[in-house]
Amino acid sequence: MNKGYFHQLYEEYPTRMWINNPSGEDCDRAISAGAINCTTNPQYCQKLLSSDSEYIQVIIDNVILNETIDHDQAAVRVYQIAAKRIMEKFLPLYEQSEGKNGYVTVQDDPRKDDDTDAVMKAVQSNRKLSPNYMVKIPVIDGGMQAIERCVEQNIPICATEVFSIAQTIDMCEMYEKAAEKSGNYPPFFITHITGIFDDYVQRFTERMGINIAPEVLSQAGCAVARKEYRLLKEKGYHTTMLGGGVRALYHFTEFVGGDVHVTINWKDADDLIKQNGLIVSRIEVETPQPVIDELSDKLEVFRQAYLDDGLKREEYADFGPVQLFRNAFLMGWYILLAEVSKRRNALAV
Repeated sequence: MNKGYFHQLYEEYPTRMWINNPSGEDCDRAISAGAINCTTNPQYCQKLLSSDSEYIQVIIDNVILNETIDHDQAAVRVYQIAAKRIMEKFLPLYEQSEGKNGYVTVQDDPRKDDDTDAVMKAVQSNRKLSPNYMVKIPVIDGGMQAIERCVEQNIPICATEVFSIAQTIDMCEMYEKAAEKSGNYPPFFITHITGIFDDYVQRFTERMGINIAPEVLSQAGCAVARKEYRLLKEKGYHTTMLGGGVRALYHFTEFVGGDVHVTINWKDADDLIKQNGLIVSRIEVETPQPVIDELSDKLEVFRQAYLDDGLKREEYADFGPVQLFRNAFLMGWYILLAEVSKRRNALAV
């Protein structure tokens, strides 16, 4: 019997798969295929408007009719209800694993990312949804302060929008200090958004007319991510690296073999299953030094991401790849708000 790509992978290596922003059916398929956790983000409801439109529109109508007509409050509630459905699907895994797996992340209104008090208000509301809720907060100044409070309250954490080694070190050091002080070591995953980083440098080099061969440029995100993975292991931080922003299958397969988790969309997971290729450990592959040198020489954004001190904390929020990712979340949130407004007007007729 064919066990499937991910079940075979789990027998050989500690690499694990999370599913990202799934529809209800895709969530069921992902769990069956071996997904151990799930990520959602502020684009989730936008995606459901395409993949599960009738379901999400019923939620919107119910919220407007029975809970609130305030657009902002309604958007939050719609996202919470959609995320709770996924939490219920993962809850048996959470219970069977005694809280090791089965988490579902929820990220708040991206317009408030750097407002620590607003983030924590959302956290306190979201944690009422289900015991397998995990906070998902960007590693920017205000977000980091919120993550520190979450450590103190022993809330499971996904530290997201990480594109640089400086963010990684800064966030992990903050976690370690907060954990030692409070005595709490909640589950802590720190991301590297590999595919979005590659997307950013591709767009940047095209816009600026920078001449870099595609086979060199395509290694940028993985080069930074591999350095992050090795640094986490060398430092012994109480964390697990979570890859994300997959835009090509190698953004998963290049990390096979490592004690690393990667969150991917169901389409990509399904492609890996259908290809049924050989499972080969790639985590120890070294990015060739000439590649590192060329990327460093030609791209300041790569140097900022790759060097341990390439960014200062006050620069995290304005870092180009962070802005690219955040803009996608803002777009998704505004689309949800627009749909809430549209349905409110339709129901008022």
